[in-house]
Amino acid sequence: MKFSERVLDLCRKVPKGRVTTYGEIARVMEKPRASRAVGQALKRNPKPIEIPCHRVVRSDGSLGGYGGSGRKGAEKKKALLRGEGVNVKKDKIKIRDYLYRF
Repeated sequence: MKFSERVLDLCRKVPKGRVTTYGEIARVMEKPRASRAVGQALKRNPKPIEIPCHRVVRSDGSLGGYGGSGRKGAEKKKALLRGEGVNVKKDKIKIRDYLYRF
């Protein structure tokens, strides 16, 4: 399985109302320094609702990108997370409250 396929497969496992981090996905893949590569794989997600890449955030709880469309994408990511019950304040999440570990 290719790197990007593994990233998307792991992303599918994050339940509604929870988030994981780019670094957590990299760690599970035994590539702990590949957080940015995880982000690039998610940026190319061909099915962004079916494969819920909006549930992947930065390790400090900030949202990170979504759909490669700058601020507009970040607003959509925030709306999707809020719709799933994730409390987003000032574009950040209290990571300890919502973190999903594999």
